Amino acid sequence: MKPAPREFIRGLHNLRPRHRGCVATIGTFDGVHLGHRAILRQLTDAAEQYGLPPVAIIFEPQPHEYFAREQAPARLMRLREKVQALFVAGVQRVVCLRFEAALQRLTAREFIDCVLVQGLGIRHLVVGDDFRFGCDRSGDFQLLKAVGREEGFTVTDTCTLEIGGGRVSSTRIREALEAGDFTLAERLLGHPYRITGRVGYGKQLGRQLGVPTANVHLRRFRSPLHGVFAITALRADGSTCSGVANVGVRPTVNGSTRPLLEVHLLDFDGDLYGEHIEVQFHRKLREERKFESVDALREQLQRDIKSARQFFESME
Repeated sequence: MKPAPREFIRGLHNLRPRHRGCVATIGTFDGVHLGHRAILRQLTDAAEQYGLPPVAIIFEPQPHEYFAREQAPARLMRLREKVQALFVAGVQRVVCLRFEAALQRLTAREFIDCVLVQGLGIRHLVVGDDFRFGCDRSGDFQLLKAVGREEGFTVTDTCTLEIGGGRVSSTRIREALEAGDFTLAERLLGHPYRITGRVGYGKQLGRQLGVPTANVHLRRFRSPLHGVFAITALRADGSTCSGVANVGVRPTVNGSTRPLLEVHLLDFDGDLYGEHIEVQFHRKLREERKFESVDALREQLQRDIKSARQFFESME
């Protein structure tokens, strides 16, 4: 039997009658870590029992970004990465609601009626018992269960996954990355921390310094990583290259307000422009800092390359 096609649905206005009837979960799912994947297994198991498609409801921007903007916690992944990870975890449809004033003004009951009942015709909801929603945050797990009895859908609490004596969470992963603990981050994520994106054009300064870089815009207010790292890049053709990456705002050159990922691949002499790459982070080499001159920056870049080579040699 041919598997059902995956769908990304942006906004309630794009829901169609054929989308009614589903098992759903609601959340931010930043990182789609092992804790999230345990919830998504609950979702797909319930969907199989009901014979209905599993649906993940997410928000863009993420609610804390809507309220706090630049002060919000750094994203672990961009929207494109998140949607792909949700599909890999077994979700058939991702419904992305734009978090804006109109949605934020909905009362808890209006959210249930508009999104869950009228929009999706939900039959079963998997959601944390600490989930709060609605303009006054009056909506909670008990309200969902009560309305579910009226409207004909059931509600199940999500499971909690613990690793290393603590709950697996996006916050804990951010803290591990900030501390340079990539081993812990990998344990919580289920894979090395990675950033993906399309290589764009820069100012060619790296090439002028003898260290050509592939530039990837991070499409977020803040990055969970800052500094210089030993990395592995996975290219679209499946090949991998070791390298050095800088995540930051390039203070020595001209600086910027949005973080940029700059990747230098060791022993590589090719063209990556326009290509999607996946960058996996292994070790932090140093903090990003402003140098007194371009020559000082050039000398430091050579030291960074040497440090990265020594790291990869030690892993052989």
